[in-house]
Amino acid sequence: MASSDQGGPGENTAVSAQSFVHALTPILAAVTEQIDGPIQQAAELFVTSLRANGVIQAFGSGHSEALAMEIAGRAGGLIATNRIALRDLVLLGGEPAELLRSAELERDPSYSRKLYELSAAREGDLFVIASNSGVNGSIVELASVVKEQGHPLIAITSLQHTAGVDSRHPSGKKLIDFADVVLDNHAPYGDSVLDLPGGGKVCAVSSITAALIAQMLVAEVLRRLTEAGETAPVYLSANIPGGDEHNSALEAQYAGRIRRTA
Repeated sequence: MASSDQGGPGENTAVSAQSFVHALTPILAAVTEQIDGPIQQAAELFVTSLRANGVIQAFGSGHSEALAMEIAGRAGGLIATNRIALRDLVLLGGEPAELLRSAELERDPSYSRKLYELSAAREGDLFVIASNSGVNGSIVELASVVKEQGHPLIAITSLQHTAGVDSRHPSGKKLIDFADVVLDNHAPYGDSVLDLPGGGKVCAVSSITAALIAQMLVAEVLRRLTEAGETAPVYLSANIPGGDEHNSALEAQYAGRIRRTA
């Protein structure tokens, strides 16, 4: 009979699907405890931006790009969203393709101002920047530029991890130092939650918790707009009849301001 704690394949080991779910469950619960605090503050910034004809600009490097993908261009999500990515430097900014082969690119602050310029951000736009550590140069520099330009900024990060590492930015500052609202993804230091018998940890959680945060924000924003009698343009799945036509018509309202690049 399968163990009630582990169950299924690998039931006698510390690492299994069941043990991961057990470790993840209280982390998800901790994330949802932000609903009455930072989630409300962040949702208010979203609504203010949308009412001002603003666009939600989302950025994350490395695996934190998953958060930007969850915010921008997602079925069931807001149309007025734009995903910023480091590859924009090559696809849109004329930088050589070799740049993307650098393992240090996300730590390099020198391209972040150009990233901001490529976003075509306008007054009224809101920025959401995700980084588990919150200390890499590209992340911190973009946050600095965003605030310099007068935009509100929401940071999604692991407070435990960022507290345990030094900044890689020349200023010594971290993402949270620039944020108007900080949302804690509650990932542990190092992101992974399960111990291997020979040492080391596996099974990261930050992408899962960031997706939860993103969808809580969308739900809360739409609740506020609906209760106010307002309609926010939202995406239908492109894989249902009429989805492409619906989405293209609404995207046209933000022509030149939102991109749906790979």
